[in-house]
Amino acid sequence: MEESVAADMLSALAHPVRLGLFRALVAVGPDGESAGALAGKLETPPSTLSHHLSVLERMGLISHKRQQRNLIYSAEHAAIKELMNFLVIDCCGGRPELCGHAASLPVQEEQTA
Repeated sequence: MEESVAADMLSALAHPVRLGLFRALVAVGPDGESAGALAGKLETPPSTLSHHLSVLERMGLISHKRQQRNLIYSAEHAAIKELMNFLVIDCCGGRPELCGHAASLPVQEEQTA
């Protein structure tokens, strides 16, 4: 992952509503949640929520699918793993046991182009 991509993803999460949305979607798992249910959980107006969902989707952190009349949003777990791997790849000076939970993520070596 390029540093600028990681920075953009982290920047997208650096807003209380987007961080709340992201955490809610991670919590519900791969089945996702409708935009209406997310608006209710986060007590956020639908128009505001729509903007924040689109920012997270543009960064590849979430995706949506249409289910009848509803848009169902879910976290993009592959992108999350890639971001987490980027953040911890050089964790703890070669002592990953110091990183706790982050050390249990499957780390993939970064590919150079």
